[in-house]
Amino acid sequence: MKVVIADKSHIKYAEAICETIAESAQVRGTGIAKRTPEYIASKMENGNAVIAIEEGKFAGFCYIERWGHGKFVANSGLIVHPDFRGRGLAKKIKHKVFAHSRSKFPDAKVFSITTGPAVMKMNSDLGYKPVPFSELTDDQTFWDGCQTCKNYDVLTRTNRKMCLCTGMLFDPKAKSEEVKPIKEKVFMRLKRIKQALYLKKEKKE
Repeated sequence: MKVVIADKSHIKYAEAICETIAESAQVRGTGIAKRTPEYIASKMENGNAVIAIEEGKFAGFCYIERWGHGKFVANSGLIVHPDFRGRGLAKKIKHKVFAHSRSKFPDAKVFSITTGPAVMKMNSDLGYKPVPFSELTDDQTFWDGCQTCKNYDVLTRTNRKMCLCTGMLFDPKAKSEEVKPIKEKVFMRLKRIKQALYLKKEKKE
């Protein structure tokens, strides 16, 4: 298994990556910003993606996006193909793309919004901390990407203050001792609380 910085030679996997991302979101019942093969290919060409390959087969992927004139970056679209799950590959990809982000954009704050407790735990281990959406990028283009999510109405009715996703932020200027890893069960509890709060309200309406 090779986990490497993607380049032009990996563009042939772009369509399969998009299909896997969409299928995974459908199975989980969560929303995700839709991306085209062309968009994924552009990330590979610019060296802003990480891909996992085993014996010529696409195994996993994640890409970097820049927001707010480079003040923020996000590691997006983390996916592992079903044939390669359960092997700790997501964590390897996450660590690789995070290190690449820090090397390529050392002054940028790295952020994430996700509903997945496992991803939240990986973020926490890397030094991210949960934050309100107000501490994330105010780049409207980023938030417009949420329109394809089935939970977009939650984001709009709270005036973009909160959603079923949890916002997490790595600030390169923060002292390491200020950020302590959080247990995954804490994120599981947070997810259940949000689902109960917003989905219950949705049923009433």
